[in-house]
Amino acid sequence: MSRTVLVVGGGCSGTLVSRELLRGTSDSVVLVDPSPGPGTGIAYGPAARPWHLLNSPAGTMSADPDAPGDFVDFCRLRRPTAGAGDFMPRSWYGDYLRQTLDTAYRYGAGRLRIRRDRVSRIVATTGGVDVEFESGARSAADRVVLAIGAPGSGDPVARWSVGDDGRSGYVRDPWAPGALDAVPTDRPVLLLGTGLTAVDVALSLAEAGQRAPMVAVSRHGLLPNSQRRPGLPVPAQSGLPESAPSLRQLVRQLRELVREGADWRAVVDGLRPRLDGLWESLSPADRERFLRHLARHWEVHRHRMAPEIADELDRLRASGLLTVRAATVGAVTPGPAGGLEVRLDHAGPARVGTLAGTGEEVTAFGALVNCTGPGRLPASADPLVRRLLADGLVRPGPYGLGLDVDGSGALYGRDGSVDGVLWTVGPPRRGRFWETTAVPEIRNQARALATRFATREDAPSPLAVAV
Repeated sequence: MSRTVLVVGGGCSGTLVSRELLRGTSDSVVLVDPSPGPGTGIAYGPAARPWHLLNSPAGTMSADPDAPGDFVDFCRLRRPTAGAGDFMPRSWYGDYLRQTLDTAYRYGAGRLRIRRDRVSRIVATTGGVDVEFESGARSAADRVVLAIGAPGSGDPVARWSVGDDGRSGYVRDPWAPGALDAVPTDRPVLLLGTGLTAVDVALSLAEAGQRAPMVAVSRHGLLPNSQRRPGLPVPAQSGLPESAPSLRQLVRQLRELVREGADWRAVVDGLRPRLDGLWESLSPADRERFLRHLARHWEVHRHRMAPEIADELDRLRASGLLTVRAATVGAVTPGPAGGLEVRLDHAGPARVGTLAGTGEEVTAFGALVNCTGPGRLPASADPLVRRLLADGLVRPGPYGLGLDVDGSGALYGRDGSVDGVLWTVGPPRRGRFWETTAVPEIRNQARALATRFATREDAPSPLAVAV
C-alpha cells in the first residue's frame, strides 16, 4: 500500500530517512526544506569552512548501513590516500549527503519530491494530517517525519536586551549567514561556551584575522577532548555494563575499567550501543543527578575533536589568542565606547583584577558570541515545534532535551497517545533516548523506521496528496 510521507527538514537526518523510505518502502516522499540545496543542513552546508573537520572518523560516517566504507570511497575520489580513520572536511560530507539525496531521487523513480518551503502547522485529520506551509499552500499526508535536528541554542543574554543583530556586539546565532562578519578583529571577543561550537567559532575568527584575545567561558571551563590518533579507534567489547543499578555504581565500574588499562576512548565508544538502555535503567533521581553534575564531563569525552583541530586549538592557546576559563556571565551592558561590558563570575577564589572578595570581573569586549549549543524545550523550540506543542500534538520529554517518543520514534501527544502519524528521527528523540544525535544512530533509526513503515498492519488510511 503506497502512502505519502512528509519529511520535514533537508539536513543529514532528512536525507538519511528519505533515502531509507525510498529504498525500503513503496511510499512517496515529500522532503520539505527552504534551502536552495537540501541535503546538508547547517553543520555540513555553506557555513562549514575548509578548516572545519568532522568530529568522527570517515569510516563511521557512511549513509548506508550496509556499506560502511561508502563515505571513505567518496573521499578517495578527491584524496586517494584517504583512510577510514581520517577526519575529513565537513564540507566534503555535505557534498556526500547531496550526492546521497541525488542518488535517492534517481532510485525513487519519481517518488521523491522536494518542496522548498517551511511547514508552519500540522493539523491531525482522520488517518493522517493536513499540512500548512509558510507560503500559504496546504497539502495532506499520511505520515510526517520530523527530521529537524537539535533544538536551537538558548539565548542566555536575552534578559539584558543588548540586541542580536551583531551591531550591538552580541552574536546570538554564530551559524547565521554572515553572523561573524561584524566581530571586530582588534578588540577582545567573549565566547559563551567551551564546547564544539566554541571551537568552530574560535577557528573561524582566527582564520578571519582575529588579533585581539578570545576568551571562552563556561561553568566548568572544559574543552572537548581529542580523538585518538592514529587510525580508527576500536570500541571496547568486554567488561562494559549492560545495566546500572545506580549512577554511582555505573561510574565506579567505568573508572575501574580505565584503571585496569582500557583506553577511555574505547570504553566510551563501546558504550554507545548500550547507552539508551543504561539511561533508562537509571532512576529519575539519578538521571537528574547526572544532568546536574556529570553531563558536561561526559560530553567532553563523548563528543571529541579531530586531532588536527585539537592541535590548532593548542596553538591558539599557546599564543595567547585563546583563553579558556571556568566562569558564568553575571550581567551584560552596552559599553560606553561600543561593544559590551560583561561581568564574569569566576569559579573558585577571586583572582587579581577581580572585584574584591566577590570573584567577579567586569571586562569590555568588542563582541560576545553565543556558543552554548542546543537549548531545552519548550524555550528553545523552533516555530513549528512550538505550534505542535501548543496544539497538543507533541510533548517534551521529561528533561526538555527533546520530544517524547515511544521506542520506535512515534511522537506522544499531550494526552500520552501515539497515533502512528507523527514520527521523528535523530536529536528530537533525546526526549527519551540519550545516544541519538550522531550519524551511526540516525542511519539505523532511519532504516528501522522504513522497515516499520513497510509493514501493512501499521498503515493508516491513505489520503490524496496535492503538493
